[in-house]
Amino acid sequence: MQHRPLRLTLRQLAVFVAVVQHGSTTAAAEAVAMSQSAVSAALADLERALDRRLFDRVAKRLTINETGRQFFPRALSLLDQAHELERFAADAGVQLRIAASNTIGSYLLPALLTGFRQAQQQPCALDLRIGNTHDVLQDLLRLDADIGLIEGTCHEPELSSVHWCDDEMVVVVGAGHPLARADGDLDALREADWLVRERGSGTREIVEQRLAPLLGPLRFALELGNAEAIKRAVMSGFGVSCLSLHVVRDELERGTLVALRRGLPRLVRPWHLVVHQDKYPTQGLLAFTEYLRQTAPQLEPEELEQQPG
Repeated sequence: MQHRPLRLTLRQLAVFVAVVQHGSTTAAAEAVAMSQSAVSAALADLERALDRRLFDRVAKRLTINETGRQFFPRALSLLDQAHELERFAADAGVQLRIAASNTIGSYLLPALLTGFRQAQQQPCALDLRIGNTHDVLQDLLRLDADIGLIEGTCHEPELSSVHWCDDEMVVVVGAGHPLARADGDLDALREADWLVRERGSGTREIVEQRLAPLLGPLRFALELGNAEAIKRAVMSGFGVSCLSLHVVRDELERGTLVALRRGLPRLVRPWHLVVHQDKYPTQGLLAFTEYLRQTAPQLEPEELEQQPG
């Protein structure tokens, strides 16, 4: 069976992707080390080969249209495959861009990435971005990350999400806080000053979806974008918060934080692995996903000892 000659080139695809990612032919030209006129010509050649416009041109500005938006992940996938062929030929090893929610990225991934890197029989270059669940999903939608690990939920139809492991959340106060001696007083808990993560965070989602319906409207006295900052503020006696057991385990064991459990349900949330549906599954991505699945049982929470209620 004969195939007609390809009208598309990898250079054209690389130029298109660079223009989308950098927003202009000028910035794209610098990114791909070409002149602006060469970038414009390559883009025009690509649109002629496809017989489709990928951008709307208004006052010399390029704005990606619906055809371009649908074409972008497919073009990026082909470039990923081409890069993997180059790495295979050059034995360049694994290259991965990982985006993770705050708790996962700060408290679990450093050790997991060390273990994964040591398990590889080839060079391994890893890039980790840490943000809240919303930030991670946006990175994946823009194809700025190869895989995401989130603490919240994913409702984006362009992304595929699978359960990875479970995390236990605990309501905590500083050892000197009045609530530390009144565990089970839900009225006092309801009236307390709460420290919460920002909107878009999976931790904030648990408070709003699981605790607020039980306790009623809560007084959010301080909003912070970092679990470590919240933990330290709680330890200082500022108020009460709900944090991952991975964040507060050491402080609970030392007694500088106290977990409030009586009268509250056990709060277990699922963590998920997320990829773009059009993302090409490189060998490095498949190896990393399998490593995470194998290590998941070690991360599963053991039920905390409940105080009699």
